[in-house]
Amino acid sequence: MSRTLSVLVVAGTSLLLAATATPQASTTLTIRHQLRGCHSWSLNGGAYKPAQAVTLTQGATLTIVNNDVMPHKLVKLSGPALTLPSSANMNHSAATTHVKFSKAGVYKFMTKAGEDYMKGVKTIGADNILRLRVTVR
Repeated sequence: MSRTLSVLVVAGTSLLLAATATPQASTTLTIRHQLRGCHSWSLNGGAYKPAQAVTLTQGATLTIVNNDVMPHKLVKLSGPALTLPSSANMNHSAATTHVKFSKAGVYKFMTKAGEDYMKGVKTIGADNILRLRVTVR
């Protein structure tokens, strides 16, 4: 009985790892305000954290929605040539941008946060720097 359970656990873990490594055709990142660290983002409704990584298929589109109380400008740090749309400034509430990845490679991004849209927004600790690693296959 314990041997069968062990085999099932190994098989289930393997399927889970394979599913997370499978390249996606499109994905969504959502930026939000939070008390500790000021802001973070979630990949496809997953955990909110300051650093995210995703694997996409070539030709896939990444959608970023800024639901924070401040603007966020998406900045490419490294990777193959890519032109960011003007909407990558995300300079108003609920701003959205779409980035299409036509070349395979590893891309690294961050956001540069602006000033709060309204006064009196409270946070604890240093502001998070949002970072993203996109692997395109």
